[in-house]
Parts: sequence; structure tokens; C-alpha cells
Amino acid sequence: MIIQPTSLAALAWAGAASGSAAESWRIGTVLAARPLGINQDGLMVLQIGALTVEAEAPRSQLPSQFQVRVLSLGAEPLLEVIGASMPEPAMQVALRERLPQQNGYGPLLATLDALAQRPALRQLPAYLRPALALLEHGVRTPAEITRGEGLEEAINRSGLFLESQLAQAQVDMAVLSQEDWKGALLRLASLLDDYLPARRAPSGDSETPPPLQQRGLQAQPRVQLPPELLNDDIDSLLGRLHGEVHAALARVEVAQLEATTVPAWMIEIPLQGENGRDILQLQLQHNGGAEGGSAWTLGFALDLPALGPIHGELQLRDLRLAVRLWAERADTVRRLEQQFSTLRNQLSASGLILDQLSCQQGLPQSASPHSAILLKTMA
Repeated sequence: MIIQPTSLAALAWAGAASGSAAESWRIGTVLAARPLGINQDGLMVLQIGALTVEAEAPRSQLPSQFQVRVLSLGAEPLLEVIGASMPEPAMQVALRERLPQQNGYGPLLATLDALAQRPALRQLPAYLRPALALLEHGVRTPAEITRGEGLEEAINRSGLFLESQLAQAQVDMAVLSQEDWKGALLRLASLLDDYLPARRAPSGDSETPPPLQQRGLQAQPRVQLPPELLNDDIDSLLGRLHGEVHAALARVEVAQLEATTVPAWMIEIPLQGENGRDILQLQLQHNGGAEGGSAWTLGFALDLPALGPIHGELQLRDLRLAVRLWAERADTVRRLEQQFSTLRNQLSASGLILDQLSCQQGLPQSASPHSAILLKTMA
């Protein structure tokens, strides 16, 4: 942590810097320090060596005693905090715990499909079957998400906003917890914990992936289960499901934790496709507009067996819309372009002004950890 004193609390900085009180303030010098409190201006008052100084309050709480190293001098010197065990923010602790546990929804959806096709599923305890059905109910259909209100409902029930919605007054908690994806995951995870208490912890030798925002949008293909699992061994499938439900829960919670620090939302919506289930990934950001206008960016990624990976970006500024699409396959580009006339007519009828509508072959390349999600425009 770096501390930058802005002034002395009781003396003129320039005068004190030339006096005996500041003789020990040389570059590289290590000084004892302790916080004295916050003044009426919101600045932290620190005792550093023989001087009392003011500085911007750090994001993390400082210990009662610590040391600083002088990095630079001048009107506002820089001091590096050393020799202190800084408490880690709770959000970072939670994120670090969940990152090794999280995984995409693909394996979970494949296991749900396999279980649904097993006659022996009827032999499961009665309390497990409704929880499985509840989770399957959270898988949206294409007809639902291609309507504005249906997509809004899918986003609201994606699990990202469960706790904030539960905190609202006059909300039916029982109904919400059943309709919400995270609520269904929590219910099934709890029941599976009782049914299969010896859940295997994630392997510690695998590389932990970065948070979702840093990876950017990813078109996620369907997952094929190993052939040995596609038999009538329900216990093996349930054991697999047990770990995948907890991994999906960690996935949702990683997205929730990131949303507290990054001005964007990463949302994943399970979809019922033809002969399988797919994943729609959305990246939504409110950018703010000039002169009080509204500006939104919506990125999406989807991998359908018939079309392959597709990425897109929609930028809306007031009533002006720019749409950019990318598809890995050339035939998919042609199929999408064939729908452009219909799309233009629909947008015109809705009152939007279409500034750009394009589709390119290939997938967009990320330029930076956060803007990657927003699909930087390709030249």
C-alpha cells in the first residue's frame, strides 16, 4: 500500500520539511507510523516518525502500528507501508475462495440431460426429484429470451440479483427462491449435501482461472459426458451432479462479487436447445451519455451446434443503435446477413435509428481485461 501525505496536520509542510523534525525523511528511510484518526475533512491523521501528517484515507484498514518506507520527497511525498499485516477486504477473500471452485454451466447441463433420460431417476428419494425439476425449470427456451420481457425476466432470475431482490419489501421469498436460478441451485446443493455428504473437494493442482470479467465473453459449446457415465449408474451421475451444482453456485457468486467492483454485469442464462442445452452469456454495462443522455453496451456470446460460436455487441445511445456481429463460420455469416433486412425494418418500426449493422467472420479479440467483455470494435 502507498500512502501520500497531503499536508502536515499542525505545521506548514514547507517549513517542517526544512527543519529538524523532517531530517529523518530521506528516500529509503524506514519510519514508525500509527493512525490517529479521521479529521473533520475526512482525511486520515497519521503519526509518522516525529511528524503528524494528513493523507487520503486508504481503502483498507491500517493496523494500530506499522512501518513506512520513504519512496519520494517533495510537496507530497510517497510512503510505502511495510511490516504490517494488512487485513484483506472481505470481497477479495470471498473471490479467492470461490475462483478455484467455480466452473461453467456446460457440465451441469449435460449431467441434467443425462439424468432426465434415465428411467432409474424415479428411484431417487422423493425430496430430490422436485429439486431437480426446479433447476430444470430455470432453463429458458429460445421463445422466451427472444421477447424483450422474456429476456428481462431471464436476466432478473439469473441468480445475479437474488439477494438484492430478497431484501426488497413485499417480495414473496418462497416464489422468488423457486424461480431464481441461484435459488434452485442452493436448494439442490443443500439436498445433495445430505444425500452425498462426502463431496470431493476440487483438485488443488489445477490452474485457477481468472474472474469472469477478466476473461471476457466466451462462446461455450455443449459438454459431452464421458461414455462410461452414460449408463444406468445413477449414483455416479448424482456424484458428478453434486460437484457441478457447487461449481455453478461458485460461478454465480464470482459474478456477483465482481459486480461490486466493476461497473458491469456478467450474466449467464441456460437455454433449452435442440437435442441439448446451451449457454447464453451476456455482458451489460451502463456507460452514461453526454449531456445527461443514456448509453448502454450489451455484449453476448453463444455457441449453437448448427451455427457455431457467435459474438455480438449492441451499443445504444439514446435512440441510436449500432450492432456488430461476429461468427466463426462463413456460412453462419451469410445466414445472419440474410436476416438484416428484417432486422432493419423491425428496428425502424420501434423508433430506433440504426447507425451500423455488420457481421464479420472470425471472433473479436480482447484488448484489455475489462474492455474485452465489451467486444472492442474490429477494424
